[in-house]
This record gives sequence, C-alpha cells and structure tokens, in this order.
Amino acid sequence: MYFEKGYIYHVYNQGNNRQKIFFGRDNYLFFLKKIETQILPFADIIAYCLMPNHFHLMVLVKEVELVDVGGATQSRTPNVGSRTPNTFNKSIGILLASYTRAINKQRGMSGTLFRQKTKAECINCPKGLRPSYVIKGGITQINIQVPEKQYPQVCFNYIHQNPIKAKLVKESVDWEFSSARDYAGLRKGKLVNFAIAEEYILFEG
Repeated sequence: MYFEKGYIYHVYNQGNNRQKIFFGRDNYLFFLKKIETQILPFADIIAYCLMPNHFHLMVLVKEVELVDVGGATQSRTPNVGSRTPNTFNKSIGILLASYTRAINKQRGMSGTLFRQKTKAECINCPKGLRPSYVIKGGITQINIQVPEKQYPQVCFNYIHQNPIKAKLVKESVDWEFSSARDYAGLRKGKLVNFAIAEEYILFEG
C-alpha cells in the first residue's frame, strides 16, 4: 500500500477465504481498541464499519512515518540516526497480526485470519483516482463515475450502509460496530474526528 499525507483513503480487508473475523461482541471491541492504538497516530478516522467477515476504514492520513523517541513518537525528521521508523503500512500490519494472534489463541485456531493484502483506495488524490469499484471476493466496492470531490461523501455513505446491504440491520444506526451511531449522536465514541469529517462530509449530527 502507498499512502500520501493529506489525502483520504478507503482501507479494507476481509477474512481469508471469506471466513469470519469477528465471532462475538468482545472481538469487535478489541479490534476497535487496536484501531485506536495503531491507526490514530497516523490518520484521522472519518468513518469505519466492522462487518462479520471484513472491515472498512475511511481515513485522512496525517503522517506516513513516525519515529520512536524515548517511548513517544514524533514525525519523521532527517538524520534520525538509530531511531526506528514505524510506517503507516507497518502499523496496519501490526493491527491485523496482533488481532489474529488474539483470535487464534481465544478460539484454538492457527494460521492466517485475513487476506494477505489489505487494500487502500485513495478517494481524493488528484492523480490515480479510480473511477469505479467492483465486487471482489464478496466485498462490494464503490461503483460510481462522479467528480473527484464527491468521492468522500459517497464512500462515507457506502461504509455506513454496509450492514443494511448485508441485511444485518434495517437502519445503519442499529449496527453497533460502525461510526454511524456517532454521527447520529447516539454515542460519544473516541475514534471519529468530527472536525476533519465536517470539511469533507455532509452529515446530520
């Protein structure tokens, strides 16, 4: 995956062979906590949705590489010497690997839980904007042909409508494991950056 600072990305992955990745409420909550620790240092979250066998994140990248400084992190600077950089790509890998280890231990399983490659589509990049999404491996991606500036809104809506399309709920706010409830004012979550979202998205809340 390639990320650029200042752009919005739709990041998603699913269970290997379309298997379930969340088996109970505690699994969803554990994954959300992992998102908080591994994703927030690099990106502001605009929207998210965890589904039984896949997940979606809509993020605005604020850093692509951080360095360790005595237990804290800071932006990458020239001549950092022996400091070990941690990239956004690496952090996503840590998120999935640590979650997989926890699930395998909990359920007495072994092997890979997620597909090998996590996908990341740039939603508002001036170059390389993909005109449409397609159905791949059971996940329906956005399929539209609209101006570049409209993609953030379409992606935002699409992510929140996933549980409805999967017939898990009748209303997006009824699905506990997405940011739809935060935007509806039904929960005060810690993951979504509303100030950033307001710059790109039209929503009620």
